[in-house]
Amino acid sequence: MTIKQALISVSDKTGIVELAQELRQLDVAILSTGGTAKLLKDAGVEVTEVSDYTGFPEMLNGRVKTLHPKIHAGILAQKELPEHMIAMEKMGLTTIELVVVNLYPFSQTIAKSDCSLEDAIENIDIGGPTMVRAAAKNYKSVVVMTDPEDYVSILKEMKSTGCKVSEERSFQLACKAFSHTAAYDSIISNYLTSISPDGQHKIFPARLNLNFKIAQNLRYGENPHQGAAFYKDLVSNVLGGFASYTQLQGKELSYNNIADADAAWECVKTFDSPACVIVKHANPCGVAIANTLIAAYKRAFATDPTSAFGGIIAFNRGLDGITAEAVIKQFVEVVIAPEITSEASSILAQKKNVRVLILPIKEGNNTLDFKRVGGGLLVQSPDNFNIGTDHLKVVTKVQPTQQELLDLVFAWRVAKFVKSNAIVFCVNGKTLGIGAGQMSRVDSARIASIKAQNSDISLAGSVVASDAFFPFRDGLDVVVKAGAKAIIQPGGSMRDEEVIAAADEQGVTMIFTNTRHFRH
Repeated sequence: MTIKQALISVSDKTGIVELAQELRQLDVAILSTGGTAKLLKDAGVEVTEVSDYTGFPEMLNGRVKTLHPKIHAGILAQKELPEHMIAMEKMGLTTIELVVVNLYPFSQTIAKSDCSLEDAIENIDIGGPTMVRAAAKNYKSVVVMTDPEDYVSILKEMKSTGCKVSEERSFQLACKAFSHTAAYDSIISNYLTSISPDGQHKIFPARLNLNFKIAQNLRYGENPHQGAAFYKDLVSNVLGGFASYTQLQGKELSYNNIADADAAWECVKTFDSPACVIVKHANPCGVAIANTLIAAYKRAFATDPTSAFGGIIAFNRGLDGITAEAVIKQFVEVVIAPEITSEASSILAQKKNVRVLILPIKEGNNTLDFKRVGGGLLVQSPDNFNIGTDHLKVVTKVQPTQQELLDLVFAWRVAKFVKSNAIVFCVNGKTLGIGAGQMSRVDSARIASIKAQNSDISLAGSVVASDAFFPFRDGLDVVVKAGAKAIIQPGGSMRDEEVIAAADEQGVTMIFTNTRHFRH
């Protein structure tokens, strides 16, 4: 179709002046509204205000601007239908071939702490979505742009074709436009259905609408016979979340790579000191903090070198050359860090298949966690609770030393990221043995101690974290026999007194957190 007239009305004004200037150079007439029209006029762009074009002034405090037959007939007229064009000519109307519209910033409005329901309602766009949907429906006759990133490519096409845009490209933009309005409406629905009758906001809306954009198709899923893709959330802006990664080198990420990398990243970014987390099959197999990154890596790797083979390695500091040199001596699938020095990058490039990711460490957490079940979706608030020493309650006669307290908090933080049932042995800011995902806690305790033995690691004087309570004293007996001197657990079992008595009997410290960290 040939573009002769455009309607421009945008909230996000990125690149809009440059677009309008280029359109005028192509002799495209421009209609515009309100703030957009003023911006363009101030920039010297010739525009016609919609109210002048329709002969009908804006009214109701701007609620009615573009809702007029001259606008919507211009957008909805199908040029390939003679009866449409005859009707347009009879009414003295002209067609609009380009609609450039994006919507009131509703999500930014409701993100403000002082946003009232009235504020939110006033930032629900009516005319914008109506124009976008009309233009997208009529994509054979109208091009619609809702994203500033499309301006340059469309202008390039118009310049090379005499102001024409292909139907194929127009269809792609129409699909994008419908996704834009769908996401917009879903945010509004989620917000309004989360308000209770008394005006309070609920965590879980009555209608939950999710919006994700495909980021990449994956070679396969958990297994080669399964198809898979990775989608990014269009609504939730989780700063520092895994989806914001940049890949520097290596093969494409697989389904399992992404799942494991997310687990490693979520764990490592919780530490303040230089830290390294190595994950295999969704579980940490080595975690350590130290004064330097290389020391943290070596300590983490020493926990379980066998499991670390082909694992995911995450750091919470910029990756330097000396650490990268140590990393490439092992078989690793993915390396993650907030920064990577040029020296480290050159070293990692020696292993061209290793996937190297950069992720910013920023404050921010997922607002909700999801798990798909047959015909439904489980939704919960995220497990963002991190204990400090002031959350701990000593329940035994033996008091912990200051170093034991620090190690208990460290072990508890690691246990939060280990699949239940979780048992984690630690000492001096590093893991010694990890038991994960067993049906019984005592088996996790045995596996954790066996793994330490297999790595020739002594558990004498260690501390232990259990993600949930010990239902019987047998799990406690296993970790104490292995060498543990201090145990941290939530408490809450009907046999707590029996377990505490067993700890006193064996002269070890036990601390309750009153918070469980199941991870399924």
